[in-house]
Amino acid sequence: QVQLVESGGGSVQAGGSLRLSCVVSGYTYSSYCMGWFRQAPGKEREGVAFIDSDGSTRYADSVKGRFTISKDNAKNTLYLQMNSLKPEDTAMYYCAADRLPLYIVVVPNYWGQGTQVTVSS
Repeated sequence: QVQLVESGGGSVQAGGSLRLSCVVSGYTYSSYCMGWFRQAPGKEREGVAFIDSDGSTRYADSVKGRFTISKDNAKNTLYLQMNSLKPEDTAMYYCAADRLPLYIVVVPNYWGQGTQVTVSS
């Protein structure tokens, strides 16, 4: 059974940093494409950052230069380092996985339960 478990969310002031983690189990982690999505109340879910099985990355324009996605295959863990946080980054953050790159699939096959990030001004 595939499981994705996020952690690391919390409350922070604008300009601060957080690092989200997503521990995965149940499949060959290194062969999957992964990513982070977020959804704020009343807004559509948006893709934030993606990393393919070969390690190539993509970012939403709104987070470029501030967020960094990475993975540790030995630990089966996906990370999202978030710096220079803004109030508009406030959302529930989800990690997701699929065999195909997440920026081309409509809905990834596997999702975590989410972790809340709140940025105050």
